[in-house]
Amino acid sequence: MPMNVQPISTLSDRINQIRHLTAEIVNREILPNENELWRYSKDRHSESERSRARELRHEIQAKVKQAGLWAPHLPEEYGGCGLGFLEHAYMNEVLAYSMGAATLFGVQAPNSGNARILLKYGSEEQRQKWLVPLTEGKLESGFSMTEPDNAGSDPRSIKTTARREGGEWVINGHKWFTSNGKRADFLVVMCRTEDPAGPADRNGKMTQIIVPTDTPGVNIIRGIEVWGRSTDHVEIIYEDVRVPVENQLGQTGSGHRAAQDRLGAGRVYHCMNSVGQMWRAFDLMVERATSREVHGGLLETKQFIQGFIADSYIDIQSARLMTIHTAERMDGGLDARTDISALKIFVPEAYSRVVDRAIQVWGAAGVSGDLPLAGMYQGARTLRLADGPDEVHKILIAKNVLRQYHAGESWDFGN
Repeated sequence: MPMNVQPISTLSDRINQIRHLTAEIVNREILPNENELWRYSKDRHSESERSRARELRHEIQAKVKQAGLWAPHLPEEYGGCGLGFLEHAYMNEVLAYSMGAATLFGVQAPNSGNARILLKYGSEEQRQKWLVPLTEGKLESGFSMTEPDNAGSDPRSIKTTARREGGEWVINGHKWFTSNGKRADFLVVMCRTEDPAGPADRNGKMTQIIVPTDTPGVNIIRGIEVWGRSTDHVEIIYEDVRVPVENQLGQTGSGHRAAQDRLGAGRVYHCMNSVGQMWRAFDLMVERATSREVHGGLLETKQFIQGFIADSYIDIQSARLMTIHTAERMDGGLDARTDISALKIFVPEAYSRVVDRAIQVWGAAGVSGDLPLAGMYQGARTLRLADGPDEVHKILIAKNVLRQYHAGESWDFGN
């Protein structure tokens, strides 16, 4: 079933055109080829099948570039199409209708997040060396922050260190869930920099450093299974890894701010994707309800199923409006921290509920590999941990609200 994308009367012609072009590519090029596009496994598919899949992906990527939709999160001078945050939000809800389609539009995590950090914190030399090839697909990157022995929700607990020796940083530490680690040509590593002249604040000592994966001392221990499946998230031990001081991103001690910039935008991107995938799950659920006959009638005639349809409609509309509202605030340069945290909690939970109902309507087929629902369900549950667990975001919301009330003002839900 193709995605139904019509012009939105309140939006500009530019955004409607972006949504229309994106939907055309998703409907014509991606949905009919989903079973072929993602054939990566050496065990399950022949080399000829994998080769054809690569060719097909490259063909679609060329059409995306021809349509002017490649790397929407980056400016044109660095190979992107220069969309604003709000424009990207409206594009992403269409793009994400097909799981994995983001890779065909040049916005695959963690490359897209690293690209934004290179754009904001990198020198022009770093952008030319790392960002441009990354955007062109000539390099792959990873993000290395989480550690197995420290709470991921508390960045102050990071123990990986970078010690200054002359013109080099010497890095030692233990990381895991380093995204895209198997394929990465370079990693952005979050380190606690040992700088006696630096600020005393613990967060202030954090620095992000670019580390090529072929640097001596970068020891990739294993790929970590997630939901029982092999992934590109890896465990790494950094042992006296030496890189030039010029590889640090931004000033020494700017790493915590850079991580928050990266993760703040990333949380909204995740929710943008979730809205598009909920949209797909909803269409699949309704398609099944209107075609499957059971106990003397179609599923759509059963009140339980009608309730599923109504509840999912409510979840999707609520999640979508929260996402758009947050994107509007970010696009306008407003403080969106409370909105981001609320969004990060609500949308993955709504996503889980919508996909769970779709699985229930499809029955055994819902948990099979024949449909994208099982992958969606696992992804939705994982999002409640990724980029900060729900509990941390609830604490942040409460702190922000209470701070305003203690300042003598009530909360303004209109802004």
